Amino acid sequence: MIRAAVLPAVGAPLEITGIELPEPGPGQVRIRLAAAGVCHSDLSLSNGTMRVPVPAVLGHEGAGTVVSVGEGVTHVAPGDGVVLNWAPSCGACHPCSLGEVWLCVNALNGAANVHARAADGRALHPGLNVAAFAEETVVAASCVLPVPEGVPLTDAALLGCAVLTGWGAVHHAARVRQGETVAVFGVGGVGLATLQAARIAGASTIVAVDVSPEKEELARAAGATEYVVASETTAREIRKLTGGHGVDVAVECVGRAVTIRTAWESTRRGGRTTVVGIGGKDQQVTFNALEIFHWGRTLAGCVYGNSDPAVDLPVIAGHIRDGSFDLGALVTERITLDGVPGAFDAMLAGKGGRALVVF
Repeated sequence: MIRAAVLPAVGAPLEITGIELPEPGPGQVRIRLAAAGVCHSDLSLSNGTMRVPVPAVLGHEGAGTVVSVGEGVTHVAPGDGVVLNWAPSCGACHPCSLGEVWLCVNALNGAANVHARAADGRALHPGLNVAAFAEETVVAASCVLPVPEGVPLTDAALLGCAVLTGWGAVHHAARVRQGETVAVFGVGGVGLATLQAARIAGASTIVAVDVSPEKEELARAAGATEYVVASETTAREIRKLTGGHGVDVAVECVGRAVTIRTAWESTRRGGRTTVVGIGGKDQQVTFNALEIFHWGRTLAGCVYGNSDPAVDLPVIAGHIRDGSFDLGALVTERITLDGVPGAFDAMLAGKGGRALVVF
């Protein structure tokens, strides 16, 4: 038996309880978790914004040490440090054939599998494939990548979602160029990673926007040159900070209709808005045909930072080793597994950056 955070049903409180985890079968890897980040996507799974089979062990951003491997696994071995990849590409579907591995149609097939058993015998599914809110987990071999050299194992957990998403939003989806101006909406874990990525990309003015005045220090440490507390006048304030034009690029990390609309309005004529935040079906964003023509702006979605983890992790690791990307700066609270429900409450209240479960 190991301890894990189980979602018994959509909308139900998390249960920190014992589960029975099987040994790895062919093509599987068993991992002892070192750390797991508490991401807003986990909250979205718990409240039904994103649908997965339940009951489930949540947690999709993690890193740990290989305990054992099943038949046919050769790229990792017991004792290796690994990062969990919650959205492994199949390499065979249409998006994968186009090189768009982040859109793989089979990436989340594993979420329907039986992952473990509760003490009462109930079958448990693996949230977003990897079930990282647990002392140990068993995942498909395609869900593990070696921890890059020089990256601490505990902090490496953040690479599995927040960092890849923020990095990719800047460098792949928005394609921020040297000297461009950028606004980042939402200063949580992904937003902080996005701010650092924008700084590394050479953005000149970087505006951080959040509902909480208390996050200004965090945002500026990550690279923000300006800080705006979200209000009805946010777009106007951002235009004032950029010579009346608006920013070249806005990255929305919240997933709310009003924030997406504000991010779009904050960009210059011909500007680009990248939406990273995951919103519900009830969040309807509206535009009229004339303004779309007049402003010539671009609005685009972004899945997992439009990243290929196998390609991007070594690049990001280089910035971590040279000190330009600070993984620890994303973390505002280190907690135990029992602290995950409280971390969910903090996210709902808009507090802090990333909470990191340390095992």
